[in-house]
Amino acid sequence: MTAEQWTEGRDKSGLTQVAAARSLKVSQPYLSQLETGLRTSSAQLARKAARLYRLPPTALPLPEPFAPHPNRPEDLQNQLASLGYPGFEHLRARQTTNPAVVVLSAVVQRDLDTRIVEALPWVLKSYTDLDWEWLRDRAKLQNAQNRLGYLVHLAREVAGASPRRATAVNVLSSWKSQLEEARLASEGTLCRESMPEPERRWLRENRPPAAAHWSLLTGIRAEQLPYAAD
Repeated sequence: MTAEQWTEGRDKSGLTQVAAARSLKVSQPYLSQLETGLRTSSAQLARKAARLYRLPPTALPLPEPFAPHPNRPEDLQNQLASLGYPGFEHLRARQTTNPAVVVLSAVVQRDLDTRIVEALPWVLKSYTDLDWEWLRDRAKLQNAQNRLGYLVHLAREVAGASPRRATAVNVLSSWKSQLEEARLASEGTLCRESMPEPERRWLRENRPPAAAHWSLLTGIRAEQLPYAAD
């Protein structure tokens, strides 16, 4: 959580520093230092404050450094469910994860279920206030910027179909442009590295133009996403 989130979150909750510090089980001077940026909190305390202040998932702590590791499909599904993704609404998620972490944890995976990949543009269009710089920079460190760029493209296409999402379209367009600057020329897949060669050959000829632009072998299109008409 940033100093601004600490301050604005408490103000919107209607709590005084003394009352908030008591609920968080910290001293009032320590909370004041968090709100002025003189101190940083633990991830556990940030989570506790996010719950107390009822902050959005984008305020939840981000891991530093980010260490990519294989994720079980059920873990990613639960994380998506905790963010409100309708495709996994039947799951009971116990803990909410920052959407930037969910997207990054997914795009660095070697192979993913298509249903999880299809959920990622929904996350990007639904949480446009996420920490884009953190997500972009760490995706680049993992050479996953092409995957992220195409997902942002899909999110922008879906958001553009709704007049109510003009703000989201602007944010997504801006970050798509920034990812363009880091686009890789090497061919990849959208989290399907085990794709057999015959399918690879077919996709080279039949993939969407935007997928070819991002050097990705994928047939996923914005209009085919399960929430495209929402």
